[in-house]
Amino acid sequence: MLIRMGHEYGDKLFQYVGDPNAEKIIIAMGSGVETIEETVEYLVSKGEKVGAVKVRLYRPWSEEHLLAAIPKSVKKIAVLDRTKEPGAPGEPLYLDVSVALRGSDVTIIGGRYGLSSKEFTPVMVKAVYDHLDGKCSHNFTVGINDDVTNLSLPLGEQIDTEQEGITRCKFWGYGSDGTVGANKNSIKIIGDDTDLYAQGYFQYDSKKSNGFTVSHLRFGKKPIKSTYLLTKSEFIALHRHQYIGQFDLLEGISEGGTFLVNIGVDPEKVFAKFTADMQRTIIDKKVKVYVIDASKIAKDVGLGGRINTVMQTAFFKLSGVLPEDEAIKLIKKAVEKSFAKKGREIVEMNWNAIDAAVDAIREVPVPAEITESGAESEIVPEDANEWAKTVVETTLRMKGDTIPVSRMPLNGAVESGTTKLEKRGKRGSIPVKWIAKSELIEGMDVQLDTPYFEYPASCQGCGEVPYVYLVTQLFGDRMIIANATGCSSIYGGN
Repeated sequence: MLIRMGHEYGDKLFQYVGDPNAEKIIIAMGSGVETIEETVEYLVSKGEKVGAVKVRLYRPWSEEHLLAAIPKSVKKIAVLDRTKEPGAPGEPLYLDVSVALRGSDVTIIGGRYGLSSKEFTPVMVKAVYDHLDGKCSHNFTVGINDDVTNLSLPLGEQIDTEQEGITRCKFWGYGSDGTVGANKNSIKIIGDDTDLYAQGYFQYDSKKSNGFTVSHLRFGKKPIKSTYLLTKSEFIALHRHQYIGQFDLLEGISEGGTFLVNIGVDPEKVFAKFTADMQRTIIDKKVKVYVIDASKIAKDVGLGGRINTVMQTAFFKLSGVLPEDEAIKLIKKAVEKSFAKKGREIVEMNWNAIDAAVDAIREVPVPAEITESGAESEIVPEDANEWAKTVVETTLRMKGDTIPVSRMPLNGAVESGTTKLEKRGKRGSIPVKWIAKSELIEGMDVQLDTPYFEYPASCQGCGEVPYVYLVTQLFGDRMIIANATGCSSIYGGN
């Protein structure tokens, strides 16, 4: 069946990659195997005798095909599972591999990765191979800082395993500003109209509209195996300058990379707006900085807050992924296709934005030394408790993956009522007119009762919030809200 379907691995139920005489290998399945293969290719090019077996068919399990895929030279195997089986001697794939190799003199250990959507990157893959060389203990975890059981593997310095000549671009956007849609269009333009391979990963805030978005794009001449968010970027665009001081915006920018900022400030004054850490990175890595007032252009042509077309044009002009003239032509074609149903006027507004953006980009002069810097944003109040300072603030700065296990509650329950920290204690407001019309009102004095849903972190215009807000005023601590998952779970415990 696999051969008929034209799969590249043909009838190989277990596909081996790496050095044919490898002494240590990883066995895994799922999307993580692409990252493992990419890392194996990198390590083999450095002279390492490593390899990996990619499980293509798990059930029914075939011991015969697995054994045929493992080189005779292998002495140590690490089996990676993306699941956790408390109380078991190991996870499912590890147990199956152990049974298949029973009686052999090969050392087999099992470990976990990627739980709770944790990233799985090349530096983590290398940590597993290093563990096989070192302690080689069973029941390890990679990708988290487990300072309670101390079963997590230490990670070394970042390694760049991606293909030569790849272009990596990161875009910091704002929910509903069109950034994600524009980047998806860019992927289509490059994927459909060039010989390049394209890939995109998108991060969203739980608040969706008016929350942050981060788009991770890759363009390369060969198939892209990097199934993880960008760890290095040749191009970073900041579509909302208010993020300066809140997030680590230039994390992973390459030497000589490009940084584009949407801001309505003279280029000569922009550098002083950056934090000291950003300024030092720009100077040390010789980053080229550009600005464009995309918000003004979008407003002038009638697009309001939709800056996506302007920033997309600036990206193509500065990144060099495509020749400028060709890129402009393709963007206009994509715009016409995307907005044709909304009328010719909308299409022409976007075309005008494209034309205006081409000549609106300005380079920011970068001084040799730092003389004036912007301040780090205060995320939570100074008098906040320990949970807020060590967990909530770290999470709000998008560094949640660095939080060690010891910071988590023993019973798994997280403190609620923390949204007020984001909102600086400013309560959400529900229109009195709406409340007055509600048939649920038990006397108008209910409007004066303190709601238990006081700081809703919902999207603007959400229709669910007024109901929950009012019900908590009516019934207070006499009610229990039960649901599975979704918006109310997110903004109720965020």
